[in-house]
Amino acid sequence: MYTLYYSPGTASMAVHLALLEIGAAHELRAVDFDARAQKDPDYLRLNPNGLVPTLIVDGAPVYECAALMLLLGERHPESGFAPLPGTPQRAIYLQWMLHLANTLQPAFRQWFYPQDFGPADQDDAMREYARRRIEDVWTRLDAHLAEHGPCILGDTPGIVDFYATMLMRWSRNMPRPADRWPALAALASIVKSRPSWKRLYAIEGLTEWP
Repeated sequence: MYTLYYSPGTASMAVHLALLEIGAAHELRAVDFDARAQKDPDYLRLNPNGLVPTLIVDGAPVYECAALMLLLGERHPESGFAPLPGTPQRAIYLQWMLHLANTLQPAFRQWFYPQDFGPADQDDAMREYARRRIEDVWTRLDAHLAEHGPCILGDTPGIVDFYATMLMRWSRNMPRPADRWPALAALASIVKSRPSWKRLYAIEGLTEWP
């Protein structure tokens, strides 16, 4: 049994989706960001970064979205959602997981919280730089999907696609959302058509970008 500390629509969303897809037994514990519960001392003992997701695995807390996605893929090989070590697709899987985690997700943080990256009078410049970084990733991923897709590893979605789709959702109110790229739109449609996506929306009370 896993325990997932989450907040609707945040980075915990991909982990929640993976748990639903895998069919792993889990319970959810909401972290109220409006009440700043993520900064409560009890929560900080689980995740000193004061962020979600945090997943209790075998009684111990583990955090960082991409790390948890990789971990779930390895702990549940029967799901077929992650290539096993030594298989031909393992390298491309790790490449895109780390690219999403190291390049795309941090750029979104700069887009949403430009004040964390420089003086207040530089917010517009910070957001413009973040927008270019985000769109550059969409362009690269769209080209990959057009050649190798419709999913990142071929015909069927898996861990890396669930992660990418969550990040695509974050772009929904940007000047050029991810689904303006045709191959990205096709991938999003595949993931969003799955029962797990609809169930996640119902559980988390989400409405935008259904």
